[in-house]
Amino acid sequence: MQQKFTVKTRNREELIDITDEVKKILAGSDIKNGIVNVYVRGATAAIMIQENWDESVQNDVVNLLRRLIPRGVWEHDRQDGNGDAHLKSGLISPSETIPIIDGEIGLSTWQNIFLCEFDGPRPSREIVITIIGA
Repeated sequence: MQQKFTVKTRNREELIDITDEVKKILAGSDIKNGIVNVYVRGATAAIMIQENWDESVQNDVVNLLRRLIPRGVWEHDRQDGNGDAHLKSGLISPSETIPIIDGEIGLSTWQNIFLCEFDGPRPSREIVITIIGA
């Protein structure tokens, strides 16, 4: 099974919790055991599983990546000014795969799924959910 949804981003760099949407899609699948793959289309965004307690960890992720991969110093910046966004998305990865256990997504209490925007704001980021199982 495969389904898509879109997310509007508001900032150049941010993490947006998409867990509830993924859970809704899984609930409509009747799959009890298997895997769910969450993939973002685009070369300047990523998917990350991270703590959901408060925004501090998400802010720390953005701040760490800003320090590790600063804006405006990359060869690709001469073309369209977003070399850092490409590097950040490549480092994090455009997808995550999560087990489905007894019909539920296999995240722990403190884990959620985040869209990582590195070149926003964007009117639409397309997320592709692929569910495989029995």
